[in-house]
Amino acid sequence: MAKLNTPQGTRDFGPEVVRKRNHIFAVIRQAFERFGFQPLETPAMEYTSTLLGKYGDEGDNLIFKILNNGDKIYGQAQMAKDSRELALILCEKSLRYDLTIPFARFVVMNQGKIHLPFKRYQIQPVWRGDKPQRGRYREFFQCDADVVGSNSLLNEIELLQIYDTVFNTLGLSGYRMKVNNRKILTGLAELVGRPDLMLPITIAIDKLDKIGDSGVREELAQRGLSGPEADKVMEFISLQGSNDEKLDRLTQLFAGSETGRKGVEELRYILGSGLTSFSRQPEIDLTLARGLNYYTGMIVEVKAPENVNMGSIGGGGRYDDLTGLFGLPGISGVGISFGVDRIYDVLEELQLFPETAQQGTQVIFFHPGAEKLAEVYGYISRLRDRGISTEIFPDEIKQDKQYKYAEKRGIPYIAYVEDNAPGVVFLKSMTGKQRHQLTPAELDAFTF
Repeated sequence: MAKLNTPQGTRDFGPEVVRKRNHIFAVIRQAFERFGFQPLETPAMEYTSTLLGKYGDEGDNLIFKILNNGDKIYGQAQMAKDSRELALILCEKSLRYDLTIPFARFVVMNQGKIHLPFKRYQIQPVWRGDKPQRGRYREFFQCDADVVGSNSLLNEIELLQIYDTVFNTLGLSGYRMKVNNRKILTGLAELVGRPDLMLPITIAIDKLDKIGDSGVREELAQRGLSGPEADKVMEFISLQGSNDEKLDRLTQLFAGSETGRKGVEELRYILGSGLTSFSRQPEIDLTLARGLNYYTGMIVEVKAPENVNMGSIGGGGRYDDLTGLFGLPGISGVGISFGVDRIYDVLEELQLFPETAQQGTQVIFFHPGAEKLAEVYGYISRLRDRGISTEIFPDEIKQDKQYKYAEKRGIPYIAYVEDNAPGVVFLKSMTGKQRHQLTPAELDAFTF
């Protein structure tokens, strides 16, 4: 018999884990709703042609493609000119890589039905053919919030505020929010004298945390930059100081770059408008690039507290013409995403899940025997009507075995009836060991 396992990069979630994950989902969903976002869901599969070419070469290579059914593919495969065309022929459909491109496709398909600006949130799994490691999975959930049809920087401010709200509610007060602007990176490419290599430069510096200064220099050289040009890039991204000091220095550097100055102005407004306050002020990080090609304005990434070895736990940014990829140009958008799986790992490591997030059944009744089963079910119904999660042990076995079951499950209260005490419910706390003798009316009023 083959050894049973889940595919690499995927996991099962038992009841305790699911409850904790649901706690995270609930906090995020509540924040989305509070800020006026509407729920949306899209299919797990998209046409491969919808996804390819939207994430850059590296992203395209991580898309999980689904092999077509039937024999006709063999003859068609011989007609492919390259691997991209072969993928489109053999794999008409693919699992979604993220929630943003499917959202853009939805907006284009429903442009006559939605009202702009359209604010949506989406909480669904995505799939990537990445190398599995801690904090990086092949199947994982994203929680996205996006606004399309508005150029206002108020949207950026509110999305950053959502991050602050969620992470403080979850108890992650030590989180770090990094911001930059892709226009500033365009200005960098112009400053270096290589505007034609803006995307390669962006991809290289986006890897700084993984490969270090020497690795970035090597990659810049591989992508066509000379030594002096690479020096300018490294000097630029190493600028130090407060947000205001960095912005002032960038304004000077971008004297000859209109695009670069525009990016500086946008960041200055987002961070200095005074419209809202943050528990932890976002920090300008000039090494932040966000590898996805569709970003055009502010970009943001959220890091876990420094005492946790974890990558980003959220990120997003402005995309001025994402729907233009599908024939509807001129609709600007901005969005953020939460990495729930990584957030879970961080909260678990720091032991920040509240007891209520782990709570399932609050009361379990011992099986009373056939004669008293109707009476016990009456008590159970009354508790359930109050919203108290209540169950009954289904088999008539010795009470000590039922007690051990409740203990292993971590159920806080056991309840039972006795033949010599009619009309009385015995309720025992599994933690404090207190035992209460309650009438039905007292059971109705008991605070669990």
